[in-house]
Amino acid sequence: MAPPVATETSYAPSVSDLKSQLNGSKTETNGVKPKVEDIVEDWSGNYQFAPIEEAEVSRAMIKRYFDQMYERAVSDVVIVGAGSAGLSCAYHLGTTRPDLKITIIEANVAPGGGAWLGGQLMTPMVVRKPADRFLAELGVPFEDEETFVVVKHAALFTSTLLSKVLAMPNVVMFNATAVEDLIVRPDPVSSGQRVGGVVTNWTLVALNHDTQSCMDPNTITAPVIVTATGHDGPMGAFSAKRLVSTGMLKELGNMRGLDMLRSEPAIVNGTREVVPGLIMAGMELSEHDGANRMGPTFGGMMSSGVKAAKEAIRILDSHKVVKGKVVA
Repeated sequence: MAPPVATETSYAPSVSDLKSQLNGSKTETNGVKPKVEDIVEDWSGNYQFAPIEEAEVSRAMIKRYFDQMYERAVSDVVIVGAGSAGLSCAYHLGTTRPDLKITIIEANVAPGGGAWLGGQLMTPMVVRKPADRFLAELGVPFEDEETFVVVKHAALFTSTLLSKVLAMPNVVMFNATAVEDLIVRPDPVSSGQRVGGVVTNWTLVALNHDTQSCMDPNTITAPVIVTATGHDGPMGAFSAKRLVSTGMLKELGNMRGLDMLRSEPAIVNGTREVVPGLIMAGMELSEHDGANRMGPTFGGMMSSGVKAAKEAIRILDSHKVVKGKVVA
């Protein structure tokens, strides 16, 4: 399964580029053809933007957004949750397999999960070795403290990772979008069931089902789902809890108390396909397995995301996929 590699490139046009475009433009605003002098990059009080109509703004957003929804209705990998584990997974997948259509679903308006700060709202981020190698790959600077490293502000890691992921032509993110359910089908490989996609809705809709009449969702089909929704909370550990309610998991293990030494290796080594088609990563796995929490140290999250990406590639390479469904 190898969809065409996206090759679209983009750049920020210069003022001279825009003026050249306007010179050849036939588009009129309020019946007047745009003029070169309408664009002025003058910082002394005469800064002027190119003219635009409100409808042009609406159409530019609507077309691109719904083109993405149409194209990603069938994806190769869906990542649920854009925290440190989910974004690390997307980065490794996107760089290793640029042929894959990777779709990220994030319930919050702002991606990043809890990785914008360290512990107790402090800004530095502690990362135990050897996860510092991932920081070096991203180009995130840090202070070396022998057995661990410190990034001066957690947001430096998250913003760097997020910008690199979103710049990849094969990655699309839908934020302010919640996963409300999992698509579950008979597994053609075994006698059990297989997760074959996600059920989505606007987060504001998902949070208001109790106050409004029925507001049906949408779906995305994919042969591999990576769930990294964090530990229990309003939107946390969603897939783990849903596995219990669907009967695919007997009961939650429930996250244990904090133990950094046990927690991080347990999460990384335990990152796996928990049921056919569903890989679980990050702190959601602690709720599933009953692992310890790790607190304000982030190497386990990064490495768990990378491990999830490797698992996704293994599954895709070992199964036959047709139209987003595992068939053999």
